[in-house]
Formats: sequence, structure tokens, C-alpha cells
Amino acid sequence: MTQTTPMPGEELKAGKMPGHWLLARLGKRVLRPGGRQLTHRMIEALNIGPSDTVIEFAPGLGETARLTLGNKPASYTAVERDKDAAAMVQKILQGPEQRCVVGLAEETGLPDASATVVYGEAMLSMQTPQQKSRIIREANRLLKPGGRYGIHELCLIPNDLAESTKQEIQNDLTNVIHHGTRPLTIVEWQGLLEAEGFSVQTQAQAPMHLLEPWRLIQDEGLFGALRFAFNVLCNREARRRVLGMRRAFRKHRANLAAVVFVGHKKEEVPQ
Repeated sequence: MTQTTPMPGEELKAGKMPGHWLLARLGKRVLRPGGRQLTHRMIEALNIGPSDTVIEFAPGLGETARLTLGNKPASYTAVERDKDAAAMVQKILQGPEQRCVVGLAEETGLPDASATVVYGEAMLSMQTPQQKSRIIREANRLLKPGGRYGIHELCLIPNDLAESTKQEIQNDLTNVIHHGTRPLTIVEWQGLLEAEGFSVQTQAQAPMHLLEPWRLIQDEGLFGALRFAFNVLCNREARRRVLGMRRAFRKHRANLAAVVFVGHKKEEVPQ
């Protein structure tokens, strides 16, 4: 089937585009740090059902959207800043209560208290501390009291990791991904959620093995993993970038992981 919707970042050369869109161009569909398994864990903990109004920040290629829609929520809205990615996600949506809008996660323009579930994956790690807070604050604004907010992000371990090591990891990842990368420790992620009005109910971890062969097969299936490997082998610049990313992940594997948190918006206390 011919691809008519442009891939995000398609106008950029392999040596310049952000790492997640490069992997997508090469055929990788699961772009989350903890893989398909941790995404399933987040969706399970969010407990989405037919009465829920769901908002997803930065849906990427729509892989998690498919899981969400399988639970038949009352409505689903994705907010994606890249117009090409938004057009791709819109293609998998059907019906008047399913849409993907072009916008910013930190300023969606959607109404207050319009959702019972909000989630986002592999996006907060790429933001500055101020932007992290703004996005989480926006999720809180969009949720009704008691609503659920899920994140699936890169994290640093252990919690007492030296600041110099944190900085080295941040620099190495930024250099190979070509996008600012600022993961937090598990305690820091939880503290950030709590500071913005959430009570953490669920936490789950997984190794950061995004580009390891066994994870590729687990996430993409055997055929998908072989297709990805073939595409990497056929493009010298892409191969250089992918191997660079894998070297950085392996170099820091003792201090890199993936984490899911699901928090509930605190109920308003009557004055």
C-alpha cells in the first residue's frame, strides 16, 4: 500500500532528524522506552472504559491510540504538535468522538475538566524542567477531580545517582538523539507529579532496551524486526545514527531504565 501521508521529519536527512523520527522512518513502530509491555501496563492501570473521555499527548504513530480505542472510550482526543504525525494518527480514528488536533501539550486549548483520563509517553523526558511542569499542569487542568494521568518515560537509576553522571548521560543522549534529553530519577518523577497535584497510585519499571534484538522482536514482531534491520543495513547514515544510539544506551545501561506512573488528580476539598 502506498504511503501518501508524509512521515514526520521526512524533509530532513538521516544525519539531522531527531532519533525517534529516524527510527520511525526505518520501520520501528514502538518508540517508547519501556516497549510495548510497559505501555500495556500503563493502559491497564489507567483502566479505560466506555464512560471515559480520553486525551493523549504526543501520540506519535498512534500505536497506543489503538490500544486505547480497543477499550471503547466515550471519546478520544490526541494532541500532536507535528502536523504530519497528526495526519497519520487521524487516519486510524473513526467516528465523531475520535480526533487528533495539532497543538501543544502544554497549551492544548481544550476545556477545563473535560477528561477523565490523560496520558503521554516518551515526551516529558525531552523537555526542560519548566516545560515538564507546564505539561503536567495542563494535564491536571484538563482532568476532572479524581481523573487519571499516566506517563511512560525514560528514567535514571538509582535515585542517588551523582549529578555529574546525570549530566554525562544527558549530554550523551542529546548528542545521539539530536534532541534535548533530560530524564529524571524515579523519586524526581514522582515528586514532580505530586507537586502538580497528583497522587501516585501505580509505578512500574522496565529495562531501557529499545534497540536490543530481543526487544525489537518483542515490540515489532519477527517480520517487523527483520524489516527494521534490513532498512538500517541499507542506509549508511541511518546505520551510523542507530548504532550510535545503541552504543549510548549500552554505555549507560546500568543507570537507564523506563518507568510508568499513573496518578489520580486530587479531589477538591470544600472550603
